[in-house]
Amino acid sequence: MCGRYALSASAEDIALQFDAENKPDAFIPAQWNISPTQPILIVNGTNPSGEKREVSKVLWGLVPSWSEDTSRASNAINARVESISDKPSFRSAFRKRRCIIPATGYFEWATELGQYKPKQPFYIYNEDNSLLAMAGIYEEWINPVTRNPLTSAAIITRESVGVIAPIHHRMPVLLPKDRWATWLSTDSLNESEVQEYLALLETPKPDAGLVFRPVSSAVNNARNVGPELIAGVELGEPETLF
Repeated sequence: MCGRYALSASAEDIALQFDAENKPDAFIPAQWNISPTQPILIVNGTNPSGEKREVSKVLWGLVPSWSEDTSRASNAINARVESISDKPSFRSAFRKRRCIIPATGYFEWATELGQYKPKQPFYIYNEDNSLLAMAGIYEEWINPVTRNPLTSAAIITRESVGVIAPIHHRMPVLLPKDRWATWLSTDSLNESEVQEYLALLETPKPDAGLVFRPVSSAVNNARNVGPELIAGVELGEPETLF
């Protein structure tokens, strides 16, 4: 899964990397420990002109359009690629509203079955420090009382492979640049295209360019959000929590 991540890039930097335009409210401060149900930035292809993608601010945790309230959000931060085309909460968004969720890096905690100490946090990022392009989906929900819209999103995950597998059995789907345009297409998928887009998420080298380092357990506390959270530590060394 992917339950915490870092984003230190500005909306302007994101727009430049993904050839997009910023919506007026597309701003969140740099944060190195983004948690579920917090505001995040996504890149989508919904610009009516079709010429530019958009960087938008949304809620992390997908709220289906048919939901009575937002209580599902905290349990819908990830969408498994194995069930995304069938699960009621995600299937409409997968067919119609696809996005990229940029990240500087993400955190994962070693599982009981891995080779590392259980619950040891790791920071995972691109070796060249470029932004990760996590595949995502988004949805718009209308508050039944106020009629105000809320846009929310989920990160698509897959089985871990390569260098990430010893840490955790799940990882976000990371899209290489040559797949961005197809993934961000605003076309609504018919049944024959669903399998084509699922195959798009099966990238040939899902862990290409990824590196990781152990970090302090201070990241466990969602109130800690500073850049010190991604600093490496020696495995087994005493920690000073803050």
